[in-house]
Amino acid sequence: MKRAACFLISVYAAAPVILYLLPWILGHVIFCHFLKFPFSVDLSRPADVLNHTCNFYLSPEEGVSVGVWHTLPASQWEGSVGRGPEWYREALGDGRPVIIYLHGNLGTRAIHHRVELVKILSAAGYHVLSLDYRGFGDSTGEPSEEGLTRDALCLHDWVLQHSRGAAVALWGHSLGSGVATNTAVKLQDQGSAVDAVILEAAFTTIGEVVAIHPVTKMYMFLPGFESLIWSILHMNNIVFASDKNLQTVSSPLLILHSEDDHIVPYQMGLKLYEISLQAQKQYKTDVQVEMISYSADLGYSHNNIYLDPNLTNRLGNFLQTLRK
Repeated sequence: MKRAACFLISVYAAAPVILYLLPWILGHVIFCHFLKFPFSVDLSRPADVLNHTCNFYLSPEEGVSVGVWHTLPASQWEGSVGRGPEWYREALGDGRPVIIYLHGNLGTRAIHHRVELVKILSAAGYHVLSLDYRGFGDSTGEPSEEGLTRDALCLHDWVLQHSRGAAVALWGHSLGSGVATNTAVKLQDQGSAVDAVILEAAFTTIGEVVAIHPVTKMYMFLPGFESLIWSILHMNNIVFASDKNLQTVSSPLLILHSEDDHIVPYQMGLKLYEISLQAQKQYKTDVQVEMISYSADLGYSHNNIYLDPNLTNRLGNFLQTLRK
């Protein structure tokens, strides 16, 4: 018993030292891209988990390949049987709205709650493009904040080339919410603002999420530990400052957050909503900004807002004002 206790104490004491000596570890923990589950799914064969879906790859930069699934509106399933990437690419230009889904950390585009959301969006008549960032799933390269944002920009550019003027929305969940707001700012700076941004279980900054993680909280009383975390994040350029981004984003915004979210507190989503509202007042614009809150009694937590039976109606009401 004493040996076990000594071992646990040693591990606890060593963690901050290891983090100091090997700061890259924090980035790996944040992205968790090395956990490529579900391991049983062949990402090149999306039909194993999703109907009327085509797999293809994009190259955001030399030496990097990212995997993407294009899921058609469910009403088009008959015409898609036996079709390849070129047919799917042509189908993207049918005028129906397109949603670019930017998932959270850990795992691949085949994780259950991600697939279930895509099914719901497809049934509602949307094209859905699901991206595995560099280093995730079957995508090559190493993840970084800049790299993930570049991947999303590449996919958005590809969608614009083939969607023939259809409305395009970014849907970011958890870590993907930071990617979504980064991408929205970049597109706006380029003079081609995205048509809409949807944030699910969104955080203010990655640092604030790390600071409240149960493991991190065990060390917060140690002098200098919080400063160490922040310095490592900034040294590695991992910030994902959605709070700052939403001060300038001019695209219509919808925030979805459950009050029982145990990963990203509901208060963070509420803060982002308030920041965006304040920005609209400051710039005297009438851009649509909405937040849908889910009671803790529903048990949607961090990953299960797709279970909302009214989700597609809520989404349709939000998107109906976009250009067609």
